[in-house]
Amino acid sequence: MAVSAPAAPGAVGGGGTTRQERVSAFLERVITDGGAAVAGLCTSLGDRLGLYRAMAGVGPLTSAQLAARTGLVERYVREWLAAQVAGGYVTYAPDRDTYLLPDEHAAVLAEPGLPSYAAGFFTMLQALYATEDSLMDAFRTGEGIGWEEHGAALFEGTAKFFRPGYAASLVPEWLASLDGVVEKLERGAAVADVGCGYGYSTALMARAFPHSRFTGYDFHRPSVEAARGIAAEQGVADRVTFEVAGADDFPGEDFDLITYFDCLHDIGDPGAALRHAEHALAEGGTCMIVEPNASPHADENATPVGRVLTAASVAVCLPSALAQHGPQALGNHAGERALRELADAAGLHHWRLAAQSPVNRVYAVGR
Repeated sequence: MAVSAPAAPGAVGGGGTTRQERVSAFLERVITDGGAAVAGLCTSLGDRLGLYRAMAGVGPLTSAQLAARTGLVERYVREWLAAQVAGGYVTYAPDRDTYLLPDEHAAVLAEPGLPSYAAGFFTMLQALYATEDSLMDAFRTGEGIGWEEHGAALFEGTAKFFRPGYAASLVPEWLASLDGVVEKLERGAAVADVGCGYGYSTALMARAFPHSRFTGYDFHRPSVEAARGIAAEQGVADRVTFEVAGADDFPGEDFDLITYFDCLHDIGDPGAALRHAEHALAEGGTCMIVEPNASPHADENATPVGRVLTAASVAVCLPSALAQHGPQALGNHAGERALRELADAAGLHHWRLAAQSPVNRVYAVGR
């Protein structure tokens, strides 16, 4: 077998480019990524301080006008605006010294009620970067980092990030794709939302189906307490309750619907969780399993969404599962086959891909 000699520095390689040109191109990409990483802090600040909301729909503003609208210090606001212009999030008119948040950008950064809202993702960065030292230790020891070990920004940011997608798709698309489930919910059904977090998914279902009863379960007490407050604020506390419980031991039985929203892969023993669900389901009941739309094949995740998901798996999902010392640590891109095999072993033999989006895949599962 012939083996070619390595190219000399500066030699022309793939695509007619020299090695130095390819190094320079990749360096530019890394610098771009580094700039985005630092700019993420500014995006989070803009979201949490209400700067984007203050700019949305009001036309051009000077830095002083924006500072007055938000009650913030003008010098900091002006510096923040410079970073937003550099990143292309905000436009600048030098002749008038004014800044504008385009309506299309406001739909992503300033409107939590829209499915396009994505600023919540950046709230998580504060917590994720704070765990770097712990992750270094985990890489060396194989131990995990429990969900509860992270800062509160992760819990809040996760809820903010997923809420718009759930609001847009959960009732009109995902539940509607499950055979006979909507009809049961309209008549009055018992629902368990496992791994409910802040309970936005639970409350969305409760608002849509006032004749049904919903119980959200999560092992993380601060999230359960937050969920109770959110349910009260949204006026659904009369038909929604939240309890601190694990996925493999939550109380109750004869549930017509059991849901898992982006959490099954975080469990150290997802098989035990599914076995418990099989026992807790009513006759003819359904499990709805919502998982990230990522592939078990690394080369198929080379997309913007795949990059976010796989990086999140390194930072949160895999360490959370390993911290529970269970038999599986799936990560968030284990793929449909691995999940289906766990469900089948648990006695849930009926499996169907019911719906999907760029971010999620929704499975209808039953006996």
